[in-house]
Amino acid sequence: MPRDARATKERLLNAGARLFASEGVDGARTRDIVRLAGQANDSAITYHFGSRQGLLAAILTAGVQRMEPARAAALETLDPTDLRAITAAVVEPIAAELRTPHGRDFLRIVAQVAGQAGIRSHRVPPLLEGTALAAQLKLLEDRCRATLPEPFALERISVAIAFLTAALADRAERTDSLLDHDTFVTDLVQMLTAALAAPTGLPKHQGPNTVKTSPRGGAVR
Repeated sequence: MPRDARATKERLLNAGARLFASEGVDGARTRDIVRLAGQANDSAITYHFGSRQGLLAAILTAGVQRMEPARAAALETLDPTDLRAITAAVVEPIAAELRTPHGRDFLRIVAQVAGQAGIRSHRVPPLLEGTALAAQLKLLEDRCRATLPEPFALERISVAIAFLTAALADRAERTDSLLDHDTFVTDLVQMLTAALAAPTGLPKHQGPNTVKTSPRGGAVR
């Protein structure tokens, strides 16, 4: 790809991330993204990414790929029986995105699409196929299912992802945070680990095998 085309594509990625973050993935207007990227032709997004949705996918893919080296390194020594270690391995790379403006835009976008992680449905989305993140989420699911009925394990992981992404997006927008980055991340890992490991609260007469998944399913996370 010619240098000018690469530069244009990068500007569109940055502009798209900024406006998807601030205006919403459904609210950001294509023409505003193009103008912010310094382009005069409204078809620039179609030319470089195929569509507006293609631009969003490229932004998300870039973010996932930024985290992959840290996730792959963590997988090599991760104890599959240590819930806190697995949770930390999931949390720490995405929390590191808070350190850059582009990363903070990414986090604000991720919070809007966190419901597509496929935990409840056992369907890994194309964005995560073959990634170290997918492998980490599988370890998290296996660890939770070792101590919880499957419906509880899957529901808790789905809720944990929603909580994680919302908390990071909130911090990405704030200027009044009470904790420094490392303390915030450590506390976030502690909270999520405790939530995932909490007792189910089932009545003593109701065993795990009596728990059934909802026939209606629900929002896929």
